[in-house]
Amino acid sequence: MHPTERRSWVSGHGAELAVYEYGPNPGPGVPEVLLVHGYPDDHTVFSGVIPLLAEDHHVIAYDTRDAGLSTVQESVLANFRLPLLVEDLYAVLEATAGGPVQLVGHDWGSIQGWAAARDARAQSRLSRYLSISGPDLQHFRSWFAQRLRDPRRWPDVLQQSLRSSYVAGFQVPVLPELFFSVIGSRLYERTQGRSAGRNPQRGLALYRANLASPGQPAAPGTVQVPVDVIVPLHDPFLSPALNQGVESFAPNVRFTAVDAGHWWPATHPADLAARLREDPRS
Repeated sequence: MHPTERRSWVSGHGAELAVYEYGPNPGPGVPEVLLVHGYPDDHTVFSGVIPLLAEDHHVIAYDTRDAGLSTVQESVLANFRLPLLVEDLYAVLEATAGGPVQLVGHDWGSIQGWAAARDARAQSRLSRYLSISGPDLQHFRSWFAQRLRDPRRWPDVLQQSLRSSYVAGFQVPVLPELFFSVIGSRLYERTQGRSAGRNPQRGLALYRANLASPGQPAAPGTVQVPVDVIVPLHDPFLSPALNQGVESFAPNVRFTAVDAGHWWPATHPADLAARLREDPRS
């Protein structure tokens, strides 16, 4: 049975965010989890794990900008830059959480999570960060730059470049929008069994705002909180080699390879729930 959903709204920086809470209210002894989805999903990508956690956790989820029920005042690239996405995350925590939370990010939610974990607020607001299929963008860029200088590592670069080739396609005007309106959203819905939402083209702004024109990093600091990186071995978009060097800015990190694809949170919710119940220091 799905737990009772408590819906609220968080506003700021040109966005109106739909926020969802489940399980017990925050209070002494109640563990808390914040779930952040990626593209082209909304918070329902976590529908399998929410009832498992809500038995004894205060579970928080939200639809990111222009996903699900959330909206932005203007769909311009400036409204999708990573620093604003980090502000959204902390605004949701400020409005809902009673104490430090375990942060879970998947896909673009994981990219946002890395930037939030670098932020100075992380040490008081996050007890652990669990990253799934979404790299830290600063690391992503430096990983490529370092390996391009070493011919012995060019095979790694080639492999990840092939997996990321769709990103270059997203920078082309008009054609990606046409693809998603005609084919892309239907393909996603058929293969994943979930709706692509009211605006399946919204994710193009994430790629164009943060990869083509990265601007200033969301937060330059190192990650001090414990980090779990889940590495799906059958993810078609990200090579496991991309995790090499993460410990240079996240010293308290551990990696777990899983026999799964990109949407591990949806296909293996019991495994995700079990991981969140573990002591992050073990």
